[in-house]
Amino acid sequence: MDLTFYQDLGIREENSGCSTGQKWITSKKSKVLDIRTPIDGSHIASVHTCMQNDYNEVRKQAQRAFEVWRNIPAPKRGEIVRQIGLRLRENKEKLGKLVTLEMGKSLQEGYGEVQEMIDICDFAVGLSRQLYGYTMKSERPEHRMYDQYHPVGIVGIITSFNFPIAVYGWNAMIAAVCGDVSIWKPSSKVPLTAIATQKIIAQVLKDNDLPEGIFSLVIGSGREVGETMLEDKEVGLISITGSVRVGRHANEVVSRRFGKVICELGGNNAIIVSDKADLQLAVPAIVFGAVGTAGQRCTSTRRVIIHEDVYDTVKKSLVRAYKSLKIGTPLDEKNHVGPLIDADAVRQFEDAIRQARENGGNVIYGGQVLKGKHYPSDNYVRPCIIEADNAMPIVQEETFAPVLYLIKYSGDVENAIRIQNDVRQGLASAIFTRDMRESEIFLSCRGSDCGIANVNIGTSGAEIGGAFGGEKETGGGRESGSDAWKAYMRRQTNTINWSKGMPLAQGIKFNI
Repeated sequence: MDLTFYQDLGIREENSGCSTGQKWITSKKSKVLDIRTPIDGSHIASVHTCMQNDYNEVRKQAQRAFEVWRNIPAPKRGEIVRQIGLRLRENKEKLGKLVTLEMGKSLQEGYGEVQEMIDICDFAVGLSRQLYGYTMKSERPEHRMYDQYHPVGIVGIITSFNFPIAVYGWNAMIAAVCGDVSIWKPSSKVPLTAIATQKIIAQVLKDNDLPEGIFSLVIGSGREVGETMLEDKEVGLISITGSVRVGRHANEVVSRRFGKVICELGGNNAIIVSDKADLQLAVPAIVFGAVGTAGQRCTSTRRVIIHEDVYDTVKKSLVRAYKSLKIGTPLDEKNHVGPLIDADAVRQFEDAIRQARENGGNVIYGGQVLKGKHYPSDNYVRPCIIEADNAMPIVQEETFAPVLYLIKYSGDVENAIRIQNDVRQGLASAIFTRDMRESEIFLSCRGSDCGIANVNIGTSGAEIGGAFGGEKETGGGRESGSDAWKAYMRRQTNTINWSKGMPLAQGIKFNI
């Protein structure tokens, strides 16, 4: 495999995993990560991790940068983000290929992920002129009252392996136009994409004679730098994407110092297929949602809740579609499914299938770990379909792999909604129906309890214009579009007295 293309992105055989923007720090005590592609297990490059002292240096520089950055008018901050978007466009193909090489998703998804960060840059540029507050009528004469938003300071961004660049973009670009600076801790499984992205951004800052520390990078263990970031009182906001366990711990630590947290945690996403559904729409959406990124999206489709009248038809269609999937190296654009990220992910895949069988589930397709010349590493699996009951313990869990559970329902759509909502997670959901009443019930207050609810669209592939996030154990956070920007700012209410007196609210009299 030709791995030389990434050198144009500034990736070398050995790389520092700690940066203030212009300065790269390598501690003598740093550990070395050997980064291998899940595609065939071959070595790509090495990364020297960030240690606690290195983190402290990065954070101090971020504090200094914030004092400059917050005073730059928001539209001018937007101009910097616009230039970052342009640089990403210039490097889209190479950066997208690096995403595929390092994470294992298809080339199309790799390119799409870079495009997603480009799109959020465009969104943030417009947002930089729309950071609106509100004016309110005061009950006191000759008084003016309004609210406004100020930057929170340093934003700590902790991202997971499955989206090595897009989720960072959602947070960092929105935070930047709000006047915040950011420290990014990416997953240690995919650090090279983060290093390449950091170098692209750093060049933009250098070209504009801006201080280092506006965008910083720390690659290291959760114990060494992750915990330090969570406990750091100078970090005003933590945005974390990961498991429920990690998110719960982060909330506990940050709440003790009264910091702010955005959590994007587990998803156990369902598609309801009504007996009134257009199956030509539903089946492709289910398949992409279940096997895209090899089932390693927080919005991946995990459960399909199918009306008994169309259950057998949908089941046969899904098995037929799964049999047509091409599995292999994601660098070949003809393949639909690439490898899982590593051996641990493969073990989770196998364990979930074993537990499903023990719970009484019926495996109707797939579930094998694939071997042979077409599969150049041990990370390739055949996506699995299992007939199951929603109450099974394994169905209640999120398995970060291509395992799809088929669940039958009878009666009206509200029975299906009850099944869908009967899990601890609440991220993405969808219904396929041509019945307007069913779709409106699904979107009503007695419908889906998820942060994302779609009609005749699958659970994955959210656009950046809407706020992204979920409820219950998904964490309640919101990122990206709509008014999610408010989470990256502190709100302030202001009252101005331009009268000659000092009237009090609520008619209180206080004479001295």
